[in-house]
Amino acid sequence: MDLFGGTISSLEKGLSYATLKNKAIAQNIANVDTPNYKAKEVSFKQIFENVQKEPLASYKTDARHYDFEIKQSTPGLYSYDNFRARPNGNGVNMDAEQASLAENQIYYNALIDRVGGKLSTLNNVIKGGK
Repeated sequence: MDLFGGTISSLEKGLSYATLKNKAIAQNIANVDTPNYKAKEVSFKQIFENVQKEPLASYKTDARHYDFEIKQSTPGLYSYDNFRARPNGNGVNMDAEQASLAENQIYYNALIDRVGGKLSTLNNVIKGGK
């Protein structure tokens, strides 16, 4: 029996994604003046597209067996190898990084609010609505 209905687990995965994305953005900002540094990005979309292109093979002993389904994926970190924002070969666009950081912070805070709301609801149920 799943006590939390998977909601808290999904929120936890979202928080993990936001944390990894924040680390990548912070690394990009820290290396803004490093020659030949290539900006890094975190994307679920890229992994999802790769999974769709390459179906997961399964060993079936009966024709009635189902194929595997991918229910979740882990965040992927990739870099723009052929992108140069400045003459020294650095690929960090500081304006884009700051905008991405702000967007990610809003996303993270929204998830934290939802986790707090879920835990508050559970606390209310445990106390019997008092």
